[in-house]
Amino acid sequence: MPGVYDGLDLTPNDLELARQRRLAAGGYIDLTSSNPTAQGLIFPPELLREAAEGFWATRRYAPDPRGSLAARAAIVAYYAGRTPPLPLALEDLFITASTSEAYALIFALLADPGDNLLAPNVTYPLFEYLAAMREIELRPYTLREDQGWQIDGDSLLAAADRRTRGVLLVSPHNPTGMVVGEPLAALRWLGLPVICDEVFAPFAYGAPVVPPLASLHPELPVLTLNGISKLFALPDLKLGWVALSAAARPFGARLELLNDTFLGANSLSQHLLPTLFARGMPFVAAMVGRVRANLDLALARLAGHPRLLASPPDGGYYLFPAVQGCDDEEALALALLDHGVLAHPGYFYGEVPGAHLMISALTEPGPFAEGIERLVTALT
Repeated sequence: MPGVYDGLDLTPNDLELARQRRLAAGGYIDLTSSNPTAQGLIFPPELLREAAEGFWATRRYAPDPRGSLAARAAIVAYYAGRTPPLPLALEDLFITASTSEAYALIFALLADPGDNLLAPNVTYPLFEYLAAMREIELRPYTLREDQGWQIDGDSLLAAADRRTRGVLLVSPHNPTGMVVGEPLAALRWLGLPVICDEVFAPFAYGAPVVPPLASLHPELPVLTLNGISKLFALPDLKLGWVALSAAARPFGARLELLNDTFLGANSLSQHLLPTLFARGMPFVAAMVGRVRANLDLALARLAGHPRLLASPPDGGYYLFPAVQGCDDEEALALALLDHGVLAHPGYFYGEVPGAHLMISALTEPGPFAEGIERLVTALT
């Protein structure tokens, strides 16, 4: 896509200018934050100190293009404990600096300039930039709001052409919360590699569990992405990974070469990872509990609202309610700012039919409850 950045306008839009004015005039409640460290969710510092203590005296730079053995072993054990379990070998794991870096590596692995990947029509606005860097096209498939934002198989098949190199899938999905809970016939019929982002996997809500997609489709080459940013609320320590299913192992040699080119994952974060999994799960449970409590509160408060239609998400930590009687999402977001609450308009997430708002249940409970009240008041 030559010229994709030509004429790129980075000046603040009307919503950002209004946000800045409101902040200067006394502030607002932010219902959009996905940064756990900004919401009081701080991984226990004593665990990090203890885990790091043994690193310094033995510190040696011995890079492995797949990541340290101890870190990979911890990830293998994590997937063995998922429901259902996903069996992995140490050679199936590639540790990266982040899931964003993992995406960039996989896009380079699977597609050449002019090729395309299939991606959901409603999605977090990261993939278009990564695709533009590789000059590849993202061809949208439909998530059906009337079916709990599940994937429309017919649209998935219709979007593919001779230059389609893979399917991008997020479960739990950001921002709709959709979870792929059973095998998808359309994925099997396509037979293409699947890039599955599971960074919100601990945050099941309406769904009983979030199954690894690779366990649902053992016949497909599935490249699973995750990391410590959402799982342990450690976005600043910068560690992610790619897990290859058995059918994806033929990609291993090329992915090793790509990861070896950058070696982006730092040694300290890799050293910490076994301790994070061994001793960090009570913190994860507390974080999940906060999100569940906030979702419970919001859904109870919005139940029966004349304009806001909020359905329980399968998972993740967002609500994505539809707004009745609205045909201008930006005007809606601006009006909410006037009432002292910030929510993201649905168009931030692609070509979303109708009007929607994105609300983050990661927000600290007190401000979250007050923000929901302001939202209800503004739209009643």
